[in-house]
Amino acid sequence: YSFNNSRLNAEWVGFTLDWYYKLAHNEEMLAAAGNSLLIALVASLVATALGTMAGVAMYRYKLRLLPVLVLTPIAIPENLMGVALLIFFVLLNFTLGLVSVALAHIAFCVGFVAIVVRTNLAMLDESIFEAARDLGAGPWQTFRRVTLPLILPAVLAGFLMSFTLSIDDFVITVFVAGVGVT
Repeated sequence: YSFNNSRLNAEWVGFTLDWYYKLAHNEEMLAAAGNSLLIALVASLVATALGTMAGVAMYRYKLRLLPVLVLTPIAIPENLMGVALLIFFVLLNFTLGLVSVALAHIAFCVGFVAIVVRTNLAMLDESIFEAARDLGAGPWQTFRRVTLPLILPAVLAGFLMSFTLSIDDFVITVFVAGVGVT
C-alpha cells in the first residue's frame, strides 16, 4: 500500500515513493515511530530474558502456576488483555505512558519466548546435561556453557518474534498508553 499512488488504496493507481517523502518530513510521525521502535526494543530484550528463564523453569520443574501465568496472555484476546492491564495500572495508581506501554508489551511477549525456548529444550537430549554434571559442572556452569549455547537460536527467535509482535500490537497499546502518548 505504501507504494500505491492512490490516497484510498482501493485500487492500484501507480507506483510512488511520495508517501515516504511525506513521512520523512513529518516530525510527529517520526517521533511516534521512534517511540514504537524504542518500546519494541526494550520490551523484546526484557521479554527475551524473562521468557528464557520461564521456558527453562517450565521445562526443568513441573510447576502448575508458572505455565498459567506465562501462557495466559497469549491465549486471551488482545482487547481483554488491554482492559485487564489498564485496570491493573489504575489499581496501582501507575501513570500511563511509555513505561506502561513497555510493561504491557513485556507481559504480552514473555509467553512467546517461553514457548519457543521450552520447545527447543524438549528437543534436546537430556544426557548432554547429565554429562556436564558428571564432568563436575555446577548448575550455573552447565546452563552457561551447555544449555545456553544450545538454546541460543531459540532465544534469538523469541527475541525476533517479540520485536515483531511488539511493533504490531496496537490494541493493547491503545488501552495502556494514556492521553497524549504517540
